[in-house]
This record gives sequence, structure tokens and C-alpha cells, in this order.
Amino acid sequence: MGDAASRNTVAVERHIAASPAAVFSFFTDHDRWLSWMGTEGTFAFEPGGAYRTTVTGEHRAAGRFLAVEPPRRIVFTWGWESGGTPVAPGSSTVEVTLEPDGEDTLLRLVHTGLPSPDACAGHAGGWHHYLDRLAVRARGGDPGPDRWTPDPGEHG
Repeated sequence: MGDAASRNTVAVERHIAASPAAVFSFFTDHDRWLSWMGTEGTFAFEPGGAYRTTVTGEHRAAGRFLAVEPPRRIVFTWGWESGGTPVAPGSSTVEVTLEPDGEDTLLRLVHTGLPSPDACAGHAGGWHHYLDRLAVRARGGDPGPDRWTPDPGEHG
């Protein structure tokens, strides 16, 4: 099982036209987090601190922060309390690292411990969508309302 679990990983990179400290703040501030992903939530931005957030519609994610190392790295567990995605809260881990690239930032997100290739595909799409929004927000732009509203008639 360990080998299969290690293969079920999503990795996404984004170049963001903002400093690592600015980008980091979007992972450690309630209003900034919700400006790019989610509609509401509670967050304790410290190692061991819990979070719960409504991402879209009935899709609620929850987990705990494992590492908060400004402005380079943040690690948190991830899973879904509701919404039909079969990833239990705390069962997978997201690590975000931020590297300076001149005055900009190279963000690398690695999501490990997902249960299946289908879960990887779904989360890869989600992280691409939300990191695009983060890149716009971090450079001072407005990504607009999140148009990802689940269609009840759609399966997967």
C-alpha cells in the first residue's frame, strides 16, 4: 500500500509576480486565504492548529497545520468533511514551498497521500484552478468570483 500511496501525489508549480512574504500571507491570513479559495472558514495558523473551510457549495475541507515557516514553507493536512470527495480530513498532506525568483516567487505545491488516481486527477484540477486565482490575487489583481459551483447532475 505504501508504494501506491506514494504514487498518488499531485505536484503543481506557479510563478507568481509577488514576493515570497506576500504570497505566504495568503496562506496565513483568514481574509487573504478566502480571497482566492473558499467562501468561509476558521483557521488557526500555527503548528497543530485546525482549520475548516467551505471551498464551494457543500464541499468543506478540514485539517491541521503541521508547519508554518514564514516566508518559505507551510504544511497542512487536507481532506473533505462533505461534498462527496473520498478523502477523509487529515488523511492527505499539502506542502507549499516558496522560493524567491528575482522579485517574484516560484510556488511549488505537493499534495501527498491521496487515495487513488481519480482523487489525484480531481485535486490536480482543483489546485491548478485555485493557484491561478492566488497568482492573480497575490500580484494585486482581482480574480473575480469563483465560478466553480458544483453541478448536481455531474458525476466526477
